[in-house]
Amino acid sequence: MRANCSSSSACPANRSEEKLPAGLGAHGGLELVFTVLSAVMVGLLMFSLGCSVDARKLWCHIRRPWGIAVGLLCQFGLMPLTAYLLALSFSLKPIQAVAVLIMGCCPGGTISNIFTFWVDGDMDLSISMTACSTVAALGMMPLCLYLYTRSWNLEQNITIPYQNIGITLVCLTVPVAFGVYVNYRWPKQSKVILKIGAIVGGVLLLVVAVAGVVLAKESWNADITLLTISFVFPLIGHVTGFLLALFTQQSWQRCRTISLETGAQNIQMCITMLQLSFTAEHLVQMFSFPLAYGLFQLLDGFLIVAAYQTYKRRLKNKHRTKNPACAEGCHKKSASSRETSAFLEVNEEGAVTPGPPGPMDCHRALEPADHLTLCE
Repeated sequence: MRANCSSSSACPANRSEEKLPAGLGAHGGLELVFTVLSAVMVGLLMFSLGCSVDARKLWCHIRRPWGIAVGLLCQFGLMPLTAYLLALSFSLKPIQAVAVLIMGCCPGGTISNIFTFWVDGDMDLSISMTACSTVAALGMMPLCLYLYTRSWNLEQNITIPYQNIGITLVCLTVPVAFGVYVNYRWPKQSKVILKIGAIVGGVLLLVVAVAGVVLAKESWNADITLLTISFVFPLIGHVTGFLLALFTQQSWQRCRTISLETGAQNIQMCITMLQLSFTAEHLVQMFSFPLAYGLFQLLDGFLIVAAYQTYKRRLKNKHRTKNPACAEGCHKKSASSRETSAFLEVNEEGAVTPGPPGPMDCHRALEPADHLTLCE
């Protein structure tokens, strides 16, 4: 495993940029667009979503990190293993298999945070999981890549972009800290910022996706096998993450959160690793995979959000039909996302969070209203 050599002119990957073929000649512009738009997107999203974070709940997740532990197990246990099994099942070439494996070893992406917000997930857990997986990637990515690439005998050393990981961590924690502060000082204004940020963030996600497709249209490799893997990989991540969270007796809200965090990977980090580690000849065979994965994880996320919102509306309508006397009160309370989530989490107090015996889980203790029905 080689250290980051992005600033060294002796790095083979850097020298190859001068002789990129026509299909990859737009890498410089693509990287610039992704860097600028991603920085804007991450900063805006994390600040606005930070306005939904309660510092006390966030501290509770850190003190009793059972949800975070399950998420990290999914991120650096299930995803690399899934990538390895997919590479073997589809009999990929070693150079293509490594691209799939690198994607599976990347930390969670910030895209999961906004999808978690749209499905009334645990925002405190989502943001803490993203931050913890980014920090853990400093050690877990080299370890996972070392363990799983031994069977392929690669000639290239894979470069871990430690600088990129550090920048990602700063872009995550600083805006969130400002958002938490705004939520503490001006709770009413923070709700407005949260709604605007969620909408604008969704638009920016689409802009980044369209920009990536347009600028890299000549870099797409019509390899049906890689496209198939890029389609099923995030789906497997979502399903296995949800099942593992359910198996460890996490609440439904946390199950949704962990599921989205598992399937959503840091696409930009994967692209950076490929560019730093491989020559232009190899990039032709592997560069389209992270782009396709990014598009499919966006599509999967929007489908999950649409399914959840449809289910939520049907559940509320069914409740109003059974209790017509409180329909007006239910409509008023639906304006608050916390109280709407409370109705959907009505049976959540029955979920047991694994861990040593001790006082009541602070997440539940801080929000007793989460276990009330929508119409009181």
